[in-house]
Amino acid sequence: MAAPVAREPELLGQTVVVIGGSAGIGLETARRARGEGADVVLAGRNPERLEGAAAEVGAQGTAAFDATDRAALAAFFRDLPEPVDHVMVTAGGPSYGPLLDMSAAQVRDAISDHAVLELEVARNAVGRVRPGGSLTFMGGTGARRVGPGLGVASAATNALPSFTAALALELAPIRVNLIAAGFVDTPLSASLLGDQLDARRAELRATLPIGRVVGPADVAALAVHLMVNTALTGATYDIDGGQQFVS
Repeated sequence: MAAPVAREPELLGQTVVVIGGSAGIGLETARRARGEGADVVLAGRNPERLEGAAAEVGAQGTAAFDATDRAALAAFFRDLPEPVDHVMVTAGGPSYGPLLDMSAAQVRDAISDHAVLELEVARNAVGRVRPGGSLTFMGGTGARRVGPGLGVASAATNALPSFTAALALELAPIRVNLIAAGFVDTPLSASLLGDQLDARRAELRATLPIGRVVGPADVAALAVHLMVNTALTGATYDIDGGQQFVS
């Protein structure tokens, strides 16, 4: 039997920043990037969780701040000791609820929050992310269809692919991509569903074409691939186990 051929880690010598990297998809992406030889910097709101996550993956550094705070985000990028290669952003989440129950300000925020965060990260990436490097953002597939209770989430979700493509053109040669996930079995999902979590898992195992629930490691594998493959930019990549086709 031939001996397995060793391969060089695909992110060796590169630096990956994960904003929202203290748990779930962000932490798993940091772990996979480290496995591919990258140095990682974790950012998030909770200093204690960041410290634990950093120890777990052997992070190069951490920064505790609210990513929606424009000044704090700009300071983070400005204070990076040297340019980085990739930035993954998992911070933020969709807003749900009947449209007629929302104020104009709530609708405005729900539609713009993700896009504005993408814009501010992209703006601050200029000069701080190396040419050919990448920005990877998170969106979703669950709210693409208009339905009861989704409210403004469908409009916000559907805006992100075009917004990402436009940023990719303006930011080139830095690459910009969007991951659109369905249900992912993360601590955040657990906290949102509470005692309904096991029932949701069972439902998905029974209905998804892949026959199992999507986990953080699945999304992390895609995120690292988007960093590694330098031909990919301006695109949206679905990862939901086929959920959108059977929901």
